[in-house]
Amino acid sequence: MSSSQPAWFQAGAGHVWRPYCQMKTARPPLPVARTYGSRIVLEDGRELVDGLASWWIACHGYNHPHIADAVRHQLDLAPHVMFGGLAHEPAYRLAARLAALLPGDLDHVFFAESGSVSVEIAMKMALQFWINRGVAGRTRFLAFSGGYHGDTLATMTVCDPEEGMHSLFAGVLPDQVIAGLPVDPRSEAALDAVLATHAGQIAAILVEPLVQGAGGMLFHESEVLRQLRALADRHDILLIFDEIFTGFGRTGTLFAMEAAGIEPDIVTLSKALTGGTLPLSAAIASRRVFEAFWSDDPGAALMHGPTYMANPLACAAANASLDLFERGDWSADVARVSTGLADGLEPCRQMAGVVDVRVLGAIGVVEFAQAVDVGALCAAFADQGVWIRPMGKVVYATPAFMIGDDDLARLTGAFRAVLAQGGRDG
Repeated sequence: MSSSQPAWFQAGAGHVWRPYCQMKTARPPLPVARTYGSRIVLEDGRELVDGLASWWIACHGYNHPHIADAVRHQLDLAPHVMFGGLAHEPAYRLAARLAALLPGDLDHVFFAESGSVSVEIAMKMALQFWINRGVAGRTRFLAFSGGYHGDTLATMTVCDPEEGMHSLFAGVLPDQVIAGLPVDPRSEAALDAVLATHAGQIAAILVEPLVQGAGGMLFHESEVLRQLRALADRHDILLIFDEIFTGFGRTGTLFAMEAAGIEPDIVTLSKALTGGTLPLSAAIASRRVFEAFWSDDPGAALMHGPTYMANPLACAAANASLDLFERGDWSADVARVSTGLADGLEPCRQMAGVVDVRVLGAIGVVEFAQAVDVGALCAAFADQGVWIRPMGKVVYATPAFMIGDDDLARLTGAFRAVLAQGGRDG
């Protein structure tokens, strides 16, 4: 351990178990002192342009005063109250606002803390929907190659079993139906056949609309979502959209489903919901799904309730974030960022090992033929004054929507400088 590291880092480094890395061989993380706007200030004084918006959540930038003020005000009123048998204004106002923003009759909001848990809740809703209706055997889910829905036990089963992060657990967890997305007539017919074979077993289809995020930033057309809605209706199967990554402007519309003009039966939201301040998620059900639980029978209720469900501080932050979406220029900002990413990353297409460069909304991706060396590239990007953490074969940027043009240019310039040296593992 370097003596130049701050005392708090040296004291805790032997005790913190970090995410997504082999602790024995991983490079040490960069100690952070503070944040502002689209910048991360390190303990050693360096400032990095954050190209990831803190795993995609800080869409308005760090330390936004409107969100911070809302959280401070709520902290004085009530930092938390249990949601079982009690109610509070931030949650009820947020639920009404989300229902008004979402298309169709996605009106019934069940709050949780993390995105992965909200997907588990959506899955649980789908399973119990059929149980409450007296339909037996609907115990499985259909998900897609390239998909990722979280790291908790149930969500691990609906991630890509080959390319995902959970192949170690193959044969241990329940087996789901994994298929290819219906991107052309042949794959549409293949998926229709799979559903015809397994429809009596499947509770719901689960998909990330427009972008499969952590599975490789894989894009698909809005027509795919229309096909999924049609197939779900044809085979009488529920449709769940996981908008944890795509929700709140990232793809150019407030919700990715808007690009297709259709609605799922359940949608999950998290990530940018609070503008990157506090953990909060939601599984939001249509009237049809909710009515399957509406009964005089206590056994038909959804028996679920996270302790920090609908945390007032997080709900206050989310309401403030929605204020910014309602009165701000986020759509123009996303379009500006999209243009900057497209122009700045296009030269990477000619670099050794690169197989694709793609941009959608405020998402820019450079894909390599082989897995990249994450640790080495993180260090190289930091040397260029930006924070980027690749995954698998892709080096990607998902900056805050309000990132300044100079910082955006610095970000894409770092891509060109670092990736010109190659990004292969090893």
